[in-house]
Amino acid sequence: MPSPGVIDCGGRPLELGRTAVMGILNVTPDSFSDGGRYLALDAALRQAELMRDQGADIIDVGGESTRPGAEPVPLQQELDRVIPVIEAVVEAVDIPISVDTSKPEVMQSALAAGAGLVNDVYALRAPGALEVVAAAGVPVCLMHMQGEPRTMQQQPVYDSVTVEVADFLRARAEACLAAGIATGRVLIDPGFGFGKTLAHNLTLLRELSALAEIGFPVLVGLSRKSMLAKMLDLPVDRRMVASVTLALIAVRHGAWVVRVHDVAETVEAIRTWETVYN
Repeated sequence: MPSPGVIDCGGRPLELGRTAVMGILNVTPDSFSDGGRYLALDAALRQAELMRDQGADIIDVGGESTRPGAEPVPLQQELDRVIPVIEAVVEAVDIPISVDTSKPEVMQSALAAGAGLVNDVYALRAPGALEVVAAAGVPVCLMHMQGEPRTMQQQPVYDSVTVEVADFLRARAEACLAAGIATGRVLIDPGFGFGKTLAHNLTLLRELSALAEIGFPVLVGLSRKSMLAKMLDLPVDRRMVASVTLALIAVRHGAWVVRVHDVAETVEAIRTWETVYN
């Protein structure tokens, strides 16, 4: 699709004239890659500033792990994790901040604290979520997931994974438009690793352009995921090079935003790619 231009994230621009890099800031004890590293406020703030300096275009703050098998986090615990971090990061860095949550109450509090985009693995299906985002006038990223984190990797099945994911995301985008969320404020994410086998993930990546044709900017999260263990037998702390490679493949097939742990390396690779091909 043509360049989506600039997305207003609560008064802070996310420019999509080129591929944007979203830095991951998990304030959780159990995320699969960096769980426990940024629970302390000062550690989270230092990491946010580092990712900004490394070239991140937006920082995604999450307080509930959605790794396979993860248990839900109580509402107050998630609020206690993410709201102080968002408040501090908004003060310290001048790029957009997104909140990775599926709870409408967390969305509302995070947006009040300064977040400018909602990143929801449940695609605003929780009661009240659509209304919160529509009322706030902020953009949203809608992700596809078959099942829920606790059970999603227990034998996921599709007749045609790309068609079914595209149909779901198109329907959720239409629900957003019907609720009053503007077309230019919707992004879509195929949800690599969320209720999908390795074969499903690889098919989606090869056919990512079919999702781009839906008409909304595509965001992908492939960083350090377990599919790399299945592909290359790599432990999580040795997946950086392969993650950057997957990000470039996604860019080649139409992704406008890549969500990553390794910001500096991904920025360098993508900017090099863009210099050569654009």
